Amino acid sequence: MTANVAGYLLQLLAASWLGVEGYSEFASLLAVQLLCAVPALAMQNVVAREVVRGASSRAVRAMMWRCAALVAAVAVVLIPMVVGLLDVGVWAAAGALGAAPALVILSGEQGILQGGNHFRALATVLAMAGTARVAPALLALALGGGAAGALWAGAAGIVGAAIVAGRIARGTTAPAADSGAGDSGQSALTKTVGVVPVLRAVQVQAALMALSSVDLIVVRVVLDEVDASRYSLGTIATKIAFWLPQAVGVVLYPRMAEPTHSARAIRDALSVLSAIGVVAVLGAALAAPLAPLFAGADYAPIQGLLWLFALHGAILAVLQGALLSAIAVERTALAAVTWIGLAVEVGLMLAFARTIESTIGTAVSVAAVTTTIVAAVVLRAARTHPAPANPILS
Repeated sequence: MTANVAGYLLQLLAASWLGVEGYSEFASLLAVQLLCAVPALAMQNVVAREVVRGASSRAVRAMMWRCAALVAAVAVVLIPMVVGLLDVGVWAAAGALGAAPALVILSGEQGILQGGNHFRALATVLAMAGTARVAPALLALALGGGAAGALWAGAAGIVGAAIVAGRIARGTTAPAADSGAGDSGQSALTKTVGVVPVLRAVQVQAALMALSSVDLIVVRVVLDEVDASRYSLGTIATKIAFWLPQAVGVVLYPRMAEPTHSARAIRDALSVLSAIGVVAVLGAALAAPLAPLFAGADYAPIQGLLWLFALHGAILAVLQGALLSAIAVERTALAAVTWIGLAVEVGLMLAFARTIESTIGTAVSVAAVTTTIVAAVVLRAARTHPAPANPILS
């Protein structure tokens, strides 16, 4: 919650300081950064799963650095594409994408702590990382650095957080982390974790992140600058409802990866996420009149829609829980349903969405159908097909 509150504070202050004319660029690049953080999210899940199944911290760290190098190369290629597609500055785009390799390393260290059930240390790292990312960005905005300066300052904070996280993880898990939980100490040390499981998890996380962020990118195309900025601010409610229950997946994920506890953990996760989502939507509806007080009178037209933005996030949170369980039990082909939902959403928005109301309505409708299908398949599979017991180690 500390990390999430810091992130929301950054977006609220950025919306106020950059204004409706400049905030859209910043919000769109944050969405791009989130998409580029997909390998990092996948990294944490795969590392946690492999640690549960006996991989050593030495093996998973070697895989982390290989993946970080690949992500860095892809980020360099994507910079000119993002500049052309979103009509943003080169320096700003580079700042958004430059954080991706450090996020991979940071998330890998978090995965080591998560897989080892070191939740107190993990909580420290999460709070520290959220603060380290936001505080420099806020300082840059306050000093007039604009979107580019804030993004580069945030990237520097992430690099520092990754370094500190590594030290915390090594201090917390050594020497037990290298002994291997599922094999003998010697055999665990000689194994290496392949990149292929990460790539499989990446496409699952990519589908989820794309579905949760694509509307922020499409609004730059279908809405004018002012409405796009208003829509972008409304998605703060989406992000709150989406990320608020993240701890549910973090805590239950190691149990999802254990064949004997997987089915119960999946049911528990989806039930709790649904309940938290109801609370989040009600909270957004009650707090809506306060939005113009924090962000400015320019954003008053969207206050009546905040509950709908929150509903979008709550639905996506349930989808995230279902897809996390798919990664935990290595049934990543299920992400195809989410990719189809993404294509449908983009097509409908480009064809019909010309107002804020129609855009968020489309996003909610597609997310609801996609989540219903994925959750139904996951729950049925958990009842009828136990999770595989053997780790994928190559």
